[in-house]
Order: sequence, then C-alpha cells, then structure tokens
Amino acid sequence: MADMAEATEKRLVSESGVAARVVQVIEGAIEGLGFRIVRVKVTSGGNATVQIMVERPDGTCAIEDCEAVSRTISPILDLDDPVGGAYNLEISSPGIDRPLVRVSDFARWSGYEAKVELARPLDGRKRFRGIIGEPDAVARTVPIDLPDVKEGLPSRIVLPLADLAEAHLVLTDELIRESLRRGGPPADEEPEEDEEPEEAAPQVRFIPAPKRPKPKADKPVKAKPAKGPGPKKPVISKAARLKDRDSLH
Repeated sequence: MADMAEATEKRLVSESGVAARVVQVIEGAIEGLGFRIVRVKVTSGGNATVQIMVERPDGTCAIEDCEAVSRTISPILDLDDPVGGAYNLEISSPGIDRPLVRVSDFARWSGYEAKVELARPLDGRKRFRGIIGEPDAVARTVPIDLPDVKEGLPSRIVLPLADLAEAHLVLTDELIRESLRRGGPPADEEPEEDEEPEEAAPQVRFIPAPKRPKPKADKPVKAKPAKGPGPKKPVISKAARLKDRDSLH
C-alpha cells in the first residue's frame, strides 16, 4: 500500500537542465514546509525568470503559502546558485487550469476536460484533448474521452502516463465552479454565479548575479638591462687626430 501511495504521488514529469538543478536544490526545503513542487520552469535571456509552482498535498495554495516558500528558498538559491546569473524568482500556485503532474492529479480531476501531450506518439498522434477518466495507478494509464472523433475511430483512448510530456486542465465554467467549491469560501458562504476563485498572487523577487572575485591580470614584466660592460668607445690615435685637424684648414 505504501508503494502504491508513493507511485500515485510521484511526479510523472521531470525537469531537465537548469530547472532540474533548481529542483534538486529546493525540493527538500519545500517539502519540509509541508508543500510539494508542481512544476519548475526557467526562461533565459535579458529578463530571465525562475517560475516555481507549489501546492499543499490537498491541492490548495494561498498567498501566505507563496510568501513562506519564497522566504525559505531565496537564501538557498542565493547560496547554491543553480542558475548562474541574475533572474526573477516567481513563486505561484498551480492556478485553476493547473498542470497535471501526478497520478493523484488525474484522479482528483477525473471527469474534467484536459489537454494531454505525450513524449512519444500513440496511434500516430501526441496531442489529445477530452474528458479524462479515473487513472490506473498500477498500470500508470488514464483514459480520455475524445469529442467529435471521425467515424470508425475510437472515442476513448487509454494514455500511458509513463510517456507523459505535459498535461493541464482546460479552463471551463464547470471547472471554475468546482474549484470554487473545493478551495473557495467556506461551505456556509455561497459564491456568486459568475464569481471566480481568488488565486495566490505570484511572489516575485529579483536575485542579482552572484559577485565573484575577478581574476588578477598578470602585470607586464619589464625587461631588465643586461649587466656587464657597455659598448666600447672607438679609440682614436694621435696621428688620426692630427690628420683630421690639418684637413680642416
């Protein structure tokens, strides 16, 4: 049972490159606070950004949660410097149209519309959009009902989660209402019909490039004059001096 729970909660998508180094540095500290990583994305360029999505195990995340995570991991990132330059650090909640990164995410949002992309094609295609069903944690698969399929093609396909590249919920009115019910106001407060749930505002902090000592440039070495006797002066005999004197007259 413990192995089953671990497989259900293990992330299906792994970061690579700089994002993977960021995860390695901060994951322990975030889990120590009682949160878990949803996704880490790093964008480079003139306005580099490290975006970290976090949530509690029940899928909730408040503004105060983002602040707590930001205060904890900022000094860790300053010290370990997995990015290697200046960047904006952004801590945020997954949002309503959240990424689906665990088997438990697919189970929690079974019956809702999602977009799923596979790393390897299945029946000649990688991208699917439809209503996801209850996943199979043992087989690591999830069924998806496809709308408006061509005649003769199956309307339900079982997707292998081992090949998952990316997945997220599609923002619909039904999803908004359900998000309000699950993580919105208390049960005795009924939300307005068109009211949308408040999401945790991203916590953004600018982290400058680390200051490292510049290597000292080698000073040019001046060539020292060679020791020893200098050039000898020519020796002029007395006869030559008398000759030169006579030639002046």
